[in-house]
Amino acid sequence: MTASRPVAIVTGASSGIGAATALRLARDGFIVHAAARRVDRMRPLEAAGVGIVALDVTDDPAVVFFVERVLSEHGRIDVLVNNAGYGAYGAFEEVPPEEARRQFDVNVFALARLTQLVLPSMRERRTGTIVNVSSIGGRIATPLGSWYHASKFAVEGLSDALRIEVAPFGIRVVVIEPGAIETEWSGIARSSAVETSGDGPYRPLVESATAFLESADRPGRASPPSVVADAISRAVTAKRPRTRYAVGSQARLAVGARRALPDRVFDRVVSRLFLGRMRRPR
Repeated sequence: MTASRPVAIVTGASSGIGAATALRLARDGFIVHAAARRVDRMRPLEAAGVGIVALDVTDDPAVVFFVERVLSEHGRIDVLVNNAGYGAYGAFEEVPPEEARRQFDVNVFALARLTQLVLPSMRERRTGTIVNVSSIGGRIATPLGSWYHASKFAVEGLSDALRIEVAPFGIRVVVIEPGAIETEWSGIARSSAVETSGDGPYRPLVESATAFLESADRPGRASPPSVVADAISRAVTAKRPRTRYAVGSQARLAVGARRALPDRVFDRVVSRLFLGRMRRPR
């Protein structure tokens, strides 16, 4: 079977950026398959005509079956939006190895596996777009987020190499770098930091950093997920999309500052933001 309308897969679509992207691409005329673990939270997408599926992106047999089903049903996949991911925070010294591996499994290896599965059909048709949702945290690093940043830096490097490899086959690779967005991300990062390092030698750092993250999450300071969905829509419909889109509150400012400032100067800026509320040990 074939589809006359372009077909898109969006992961991590139960809320936030993924849900907004699925809706936006559906409005753009795509046949959209939205995937997430919490299928009950995707019922509004289903009501809007988006196909929904319960999927753990780290479950390889389930991921293989999902991609094969979409290809069997439509004969094509035009866009893959790798949005599934999360950020668990904590002092590097205290983050359990299994949590570090889990972040890489979700943020990097699941993204890579889905991409591997859709590439053959895109390559044969000599067209397609891979959108990897990274973060400004893939360009800059902040205290307590070592493993999250490591995973997003990996996504950036993977995307750069892949972009060159698949360009001869007409496949585009785009990186999206959201700044502060109104999603569950900040709450998860704060709670995991407290759980992992809220007691002990890093407690003052955790208290200061989580206070800063909470202040940045207040209404009016973060951007709505729709701004990211709009950027993804522009990327997948452009004849020649940019390689990177820094979008949302403070995204371009942060990335520009990181590019312009020497490491030590940028370290001081980050320290003032995240450690400014810290009570110094006596």
